[in-house]
Amino acid sequence: MKIPKKVNRFCRKCKKHTEHSVSQAKKKERGSLKKGSISRSRKRGLGRGYGNLGKWGSKPALSKWKMAGVKSSKKVDLRFKCKECGKSSVQNKGFRAKKVEFI
Repeated sequence: MKIPKKVNRFCRKCKKHTEHSVSQAKKKERGSLKKGSISRSRKRGLGRGYGNLGKWGSKPALSKWKMAGVKSSKKVDLRFKCKECGKSSVQNKGFRAKKVEFI
């Protein structure tokens, strides 16, 4: 997906529309002790017992293919930096894209 390098947005610090430079946040390794870690969540009792197990429920019919039920793209994390005050803000809602290109 192609995104412009400079965008006019509302700056919360300046209280007016200013030019912002757009950049993408670098991907970091996901923490193993976070809530989403499946090995720890099993020890905490998630995905155990009866009823609908939600995220930890049954996988599709393919048992050996590791990508079963996994999304193929990550959500893009864009940062907008104000030209006047230098305050940076994060986009309020991400979108899925495999590749992001700045024009």
